[in-house]
Amino acid sequence: MKEMICIVCPKGCHLQVNEQNNYLVSGNSCPRGEEYGKSEILHPVRVLTSIVKVNGGNHRCCSVKTSGGIPKDEIANAMQALRPIKVQSPVHIGQIIVKDVCNTGIDWIATKNV
Repeated sequence: MKEMICIVCPKGCHLQVNEQNNYLVSGNSCPRGEEYGKSEILHPVRVLTSIVKVNGGNHRCCSVKTSGGIPKDEIANAMQALRPIKVQSPVHIGQIIVKDVCNTGIDWIATKNV
């Protein structure tokens, strides 16, 4: 039995996921908690944040985030893919900085105008 705190909403339900019983989730107060508990055990993902260097802008860096969850075992590779990137200003919020990170279908996108 795995125990975790659900992060889908501010309630923070204390979940128990029974791996021996088809990943039965208990402790959730909504269906989203059940989905989160199962996915966190079977296929955990994280949205990542970082920065990239900017040439010619009013700031030297621009904040970026992934457009969705990256599998936990690809986090180091996703961060490494960003390391050599330098973008030319202007940079706009939502602009794709790196497309299809680690063949996940998830992009690094700008979260700031520079």
